[in-house]
Amino acid sequence: MHVEFPVISFICCLLVLAPLPWHWRAGTVPTIAITVWLFLGNLINGVNAIVWGDDVIVKIPVWCDITTKIGIGSDLALPAAILCLCIQLEQVSSTRQVQTSLADKRRRQIWNFLLCFILPIIYMALHYVVQGHRFDIIEGFGCRPHIYNSIASICILWVPALVVSVASGIYSAMALHHFWIRRITFARHLQSKNSALTSGHYFRLMSMSIVQIFWSVLITALNMWFTMRTGLRPWISWEDVHTDFGRIRQLPQVLIPDNIYRLTYAIWWTLPISSVLFFAFFSFGREAMKEYASCLRWFNRVVLRRPAEPLREAGASFRPS
Repeated sequence: MHVEFPVISFICCLLVLAPLPWHWRAGTVPTIAITVWLFLGNLINGVNAIVWGDDVIVKIPVWCDITTKIGIGSDLALPAAILCLCIQLEQVSSTRQVQTSLADKRRRQIWNFLLCFILPIIYMALHYVVQGHRFDIIEGFGCRPHIYNSIASICILWVPALVVSVASGIYSAMALHHFWIRRITFARHLQSKNSALTSGHYFRLMSMSIVQIFWSVLITALNMWFTMRTGLRPWISWEDVHTDFGRIRQLPQVLIPDNIYRLTYAIWWTLPISSVLFFAFFSFGREAMKEYASCLRWFNRVVLRRPAEPLREAGASFRPS
């Protein structure tokens, strides 16, 4: 049993939730979506590591049915959220006139919601087309989705995530180009666009987007190679692919070659690394410090029953930029 798995997973659950309050108040759908999908992924990994830490017994099959689909959805949801973020950053940094009315903001939020949540749900449903059997259980790692390796699986599962990541790269390059052109007066430019972003917040979002784009492409390519390392299989018919669909493949560690097990172990760590990167970019800025100070004052006032400090003194070290 990998005793570090549940500990790391649940710590990452807390880390990704840290910046959620101010993203929720700002109504930033892409960063909220990244938080939700990373939280779910780490929660699932933590539970799986506890339940199947040292065996492959089929204990809670419904959990596996649900969580394997969520895992498939997150493979597209995270790149889609980064794409929405890059589109927003490109718009606020460009010279084009962007509508900023409440109705326009609501339409953008709805569009982002469709890309970040509804599109991944459709993606989960399409996985059934190339799902050869119910799921796999790997000792130490728990439930894993099965993919019937074929041309169809490449088109349905792998190409969309790569296309979204490439589109994100294009928009991030355009945003960087806009910034470089007006780098001297960029803060005033953001104000002229009536954007709620400060220069510091913009740079954090831009930096995180670029890092996550490269990281997403690397993870997708690694997962694609690992899944298809044995080669493609012919697509004969729907019935052939889904023969004995209710089967659950159980893989104890003794039956897994050492090199494959090490690769599975390495791939497991990609989600905690993504979570730490997200936390690092959003949890040490001025907005985060102000939020921590606010939470500390609430804790002192409500839990410890201490008198509230004057606002001027409490916020003296956390002036907004």
